[in-house]
Amino acid sequence: MLKKKNKAAVSKQGIKKLAIPKVPTGIEGLDHILSGGLPKGRPTLVCGGAGCGKTLLAMEFLVRGARDYDEPGVFFSFEESEAELILNFAPLNYALTELIKEDNLRIDCIRVERSEIEETGEYDLEGLFVRLEQAIDEIGAKRVVLDTIEALFSGLKDQSVLRSELRRLFRWLKVKGVTAIITGEKGDGTFTRQGLEEYVSDCVIFLDNRVTQEISTRRVRIIKYRGSVHGTDEYPFLIDSTGFSVIPVSALTLGHSASRERISSGVADLDVMLDHKGYFKGSTILISGLAGTGKTSLSASFAEAACKRGDKTLYFCFEESQDQLFRNMESIGINLSKWEKKGMLKVVATRPSFYGIEMHLLQMSKAIEIFHPNCIVVDPISNMASVGKFNEIRAMMMRLIDILKSKEITAVFTSLNTAHQGREESDGGIASLIDTWISVREIANGDEQNRALCILKSRGMPHSNKIREFVMTKEGLKLIDRYSGTAGILTGAARRADSAARASGQAKGGHQ
Repeated sequence: MLKKKNKAAVSKQGIKKLAIPKVPTGIEGLDHILSGGLPKGRPTLVCGGAGCGKTLLAMEFLVRGARDYDEPGVFFSFEESEAELILNFAPLNYALTELIKEDNLRIDCIRVERSEIEETGEYDLEGLFVRLEQAIDEIGAKRVVLDTIEALFSGLKDQSVLRSELRRLFRWLKVKGVTAIITGEKGDGTFTRQGLEEYVSDCVIFLDNRVTQEISTRRVRIIKYRGSVHGTDEYPFLIDSTGFSVIPVSALTLGHSASRERISSGVADLDVMLDHKGYFKGSTILISGLAGTGKTSLSASFAEAACKRGDKTLYFCFEESQDQLFRNMESIGINLSKWEKKGMLKVVATRPSFYGIEMHLLQMSKAIEIFHPNCIVVDPISNMASVGKFNEIRAMMMRLIDILKSKEITAVFTSLNTAHQGREESDGGIASLIDTWISVREIANGDEQNRALCILKSRGMPHSNKIREFVMTKEGLKLIDRYSGTAGILTGAARRADSAARASGQAKGGHQ
């Protein structure tokens, strides 16, 4: 038995030793779908069409390596000069000039002219190897980028020589022990123009920038990764002022914890309906109803209460500007501008049509990563119907909710109903993903339209099943018990009149 156990232990150790060592890119989502990063000491091909982000990904790989992992890098450009690259990346705050001064980054530009290739006769890369080795040795580089491979072979017609030199280049990089990214342009029916680079590379990453219904979406896909498991789907990615961002679907699991702590809804009467304690911390809440029923008012009350207790709150607006939201909420005694000035509240106002649905998810996730909120409001999530189909909205919500629950962020979503839709249909089928579902509605009473509120569900807690009148005042929101008068259930002015009459002894009635 001992011998068998020892053999099993040796076998497990052997497997661990055989695992490919990896170098993190520093881009969290990308490293996840790469199962840790790029293959250490091996070349990786990053290919795609014009404008998909190849050069940016390659440069960020070097910058993050120098900043976060103490690994200097060399960037060899065959198209742009050092000055052009520094200028192009200035908006991203990569601080290339400082990294160069600190010997953490070296940029070298090599111009390859077709006439020069014809004059020298037989083509080889010895000159490139000499310059590469010098640059690597001078700063002790661990990471290398060659951008782009097509420019290096632009004037070469002999395919046998081209294939031989490509293989020699990839072998040389392996022998040198540097982790390299080589960028390549998409070919006609192939991932690269030569159709060979993807076969000699240990890892191939394909970037795509597609336009659907006039909306641009960038996607990344791992074509192959020798000796390593990796994500095989297409993943949307975002390029913004901070660089390259990826959210992989496979990162989202159901392993999040469930807090027992309770927080206020922002409306004292609603807290009473929720077991006298309010929402669970880290839960998701849906407030649905027709236009004008008070969904945004309830959301703003929640946001203000969160800020008052010291919880940073991120408010995503898809219908109103920040100033319009602040002005409108002041009419019911909610001062959101005060908390925005204190840094407790951040409003992100965006038209749904500005991005595709996946890009909205990326933008929201990025804002959450930067602001680190305790609570968020999405008002209204139903507006995503203008840029996505039913299943796309549901998939987005599942991913967003998993992100929020993994961070224990309490979230309030509003959803606009329409009169001709059923309950589930009007809420985009997302209600099943939600922990607490609140419905607000209109009730006609005489010549008045009044509001009412009820809790359709609230997982994990006892809650009221009563329908209560929902009133907006200058001092905030209030819920009033249903009132049974001489003419039945009364709300608004009829309730007040009947109550006054009953108090004077002229009528009988009461609360339900």
